[in-house]
Amino acid sequence: MKIKLDMVALFVADLHKMVDFYHHVVGIDIEWDREGPYAEFKHEGIRFSMCERKMLCELLGKDLSFPTGINGSFELSINVGEPAKVDSTYHRMIEKGATGIYPPRNEAWNMRSAMITDPEGNIIEIASDFWE
Repeated sequence: MKIKLDMVALFVADLHKMVDFYHHVVGIDIEWDREGPYAEFKHEGIRFSMCERKMLCELLGKDLSFPTGINGSFELSINVGEPAKVDSTYHRMIEKGATGIYPPRNEAWNMRSAMITDPEGNIIEIASDFWE
C-alpha cells in the first residue's frame, strides 16, 4: 500500500486565537461554529486542522510538554507562486499581526522566501515557486 499524507494537525494552547490567526492573517478558509476542542480548515490537498492541547493529553492519558518561544521542531510552508508575491504576502501578514523571523530574500536554491511565526511560535515559511 502506498502511503499518502492526509492531514497536518497543530495542537494549540488557544484554539480561538490560532484559528483567527490562520483565517484572518494567513488567509485559510474555515467554517467553524467556535465550539469544541477541534477545528478543520477548508483546504485543497492535505487537510489542516487544530486541536486543543488539553484534549491530546486527555486522549493519551499523559502529561505532555510543548515548545515555548519559536518552535524549531517543524515549519509550515505556503507557496504563493511568483517571487514578488512573497514580499506582498509577508508585509500583509506582518501588518495583520504576524511576527517576522526574516524578511523576503532570494535563496541559493532558486526561490524567494520569508519566515514568520504564528501566535504560538510555530514557523511559517512564505515561499515562491522555484526559478531556473
